[in-house]
Amino acid sequence: MILDQLKGADISYVIDVRSSPFSRYQPDFSKEPLSQSLYEIGIKYVFMGDLLGGRPKDHDCYTDGHVDYRKTRSKDFFLRGIERLKTAHSKGLRVCLLCSEGQPSQCHRSKLIGEALMDHKIDVAHILPDGSLKSQADVISELTDGQSEMFGSQFVSRRAYR
Repeated sequence: MILDQLKGADISYVIDVRSSPFSRYQPDFSKEPLSQSLYEIGIKYVFMGDLLGGRPKDHDCYTDGHVDYRKTRSKDFFLRGIERLKTAHSKGLRVCLLCSEGQPSQCHRSKLIGEALMDHKIDVAHILPDGSLKSQADVISELTDGQSEMFGSQFVSRRAYR
């Protein structure tokens, strides 16, 4: 079903932004089987969890064990990942960022990557588990109770990883 949605949306690339591209719960979404399934329907798989993942290896990205997204956004590795997404956008490629969290309000895709892309005037739409779409602006409004302009987006990971 998900593969049909991607094909129907004319997605060219699935960009895997999981820090660890494996799933115990859904093994078909681990790197190798997912890459093969996408290949079979004409979609390219690209792993970028080392650049855009939600659990960076750089210890400077953490505050009190939580990933501090403002710190992460200033790192060279993250900026290289955003540049690659900007290049894909400038070429008119339709990409889908894949992570393990289904709800964008709970995921670094919106709080970290989506915010960075919006700063570059790149529209982001999140695919919800039911297949519907939610805009990046709506996700951030939900997270900030509509106060993002007043206080800015100062997000950290929900969980402590260190």
